[in-house]
Amino acid sequence: MRIGILSYHFPPEPAFIPGSLAEELAARGHEVRVLTGFPDYPDGRVYPGWRQRWRHETRAERLTVRRVPRYVTGDGSSGARMAGYYSFAGSATLVARRFLAGIDALYVFQMPAVSFAAAGVMRLLNRVPTVLHVQDVWPEDTPGADGRWGARIAAAMGRTFHTADRVAVVAPSMRDLVVAAGADPARVSIVLNWTDERIFRPAQPSAAARELVRRDGRCVVMHAGTIGARQGLETAVRAAAALDRTMDLVLVGSGADERRVRGLAAELRAENVRFVERRSPLDMPELYAAADYQLVMLRDLPELRGTVPGKVQAALSCAAPVVASAAGDTADLVERARAGLSCPPEDWASLADRFWLAATIPASARVDMGRRGREAYLREMSLPAGVDRIERLLQEAAAGRRAA
Repeated sequence: MRIGILSYHFPPEPAFIPGSLAEELAARGHEVRVLTGFPDYPDGRVYPGWRQRWRHETRAERLTVRRVPRYVTGDGSSGARMAGYYSFAGSATLVARRFLAGIDALYVFQMPAVSFAAAGVMRLLNRVPTVLHVQDVWPEDTPGADGRWGARIAAAMGRTFHTADRVAVVAPSMRDLVVAAGADPARVSIVLNWTDERIFRPAQPSAAARELVRRDGRCVVMHAGTIGARQGLETAVRAAAALDRTMDLVLVGSGADERRVRGLAAELRAENVRFVERRSPLDMPELYAAADYQLVMLRDLPELRGTVPGKVQAALSCAAPVVASAAGDTADLVERARAGLSCPPEDWASLADRFWLAATIPASARVDMGRRGREAYLREMSLPAGVDRIERLLQEAAAGRRAA
């Protein structure tokens, strides 16, 4: 097939889902054309060595990547983000007619950032069958005091859900959200995300990783990633503070709420809570192996019940047991795979109970948890499994449009 891919982010940005999908589809013999922007994530500034311009294409065997300019400032404000979204939509729509001419199907890596571009390109290429891979139904926040930007993004996403030939969602509960937003239930399928399997695989802890993560023989629960509003890590700090002689909580990463979380740990005198600065993804498998469990935190918000954070796949792929303080699909996935422990979100007493139980589970049982999680990942979430499903949806969309 001749397949177009529309994505706001693409490697060298940490966008391994659209990047690995493009590479794998090309390796399977398809001709793939990617329409994306210039790399600027996460700082909102174009990477050194790159310059935005209109005619920028890179070609490999069966894979062509066309980049278009978009507005970037790096100030992180709501207005700047929206300007980036709208400018990418305009640029992508201007280029799409010629660059994507003759494709058999279009894959859209559907995030709030690409909503306006997806709506514009799908309208322009109205005879091209489209598959949306929905990562998030609602924006992470509602820019603007009156929520007008959030409403506009939601409307654009709703139009794409209604128009798409096939919709893939990354968690079971998200299916209900996209149907409520306008998708035909018969066209919605579940395709769980995969992780970067070149990096996240079972590893042995190095001496440096052990020194960074462990202080003594106590159980170590590690949270690796963003310390932000969605995670609610204050709950984990309170839970760990209640078990200061039983386990250690190690927070690896940074984010907008880091100062508040550090302040709470100091206020509670939680000496068993330690902070480690953000590390390269290449370092993480060894750090995972040095810890006993990986912690996944999501606040109790309706839109997060249909979300499975990427750290779940990363931990399972590394055969690391998981403690999940979350509702909905994240907790269900961990429990179904028998890959760890779970408890309701934003309940520090329940999480303290899970921490205590985690510390008492024998090492051999922890290994079994990790093994089961790894098996579930390979069976349900791996790169080959995910690409098989996306490829099948693209073929079905193209065949259905031809039949119609």
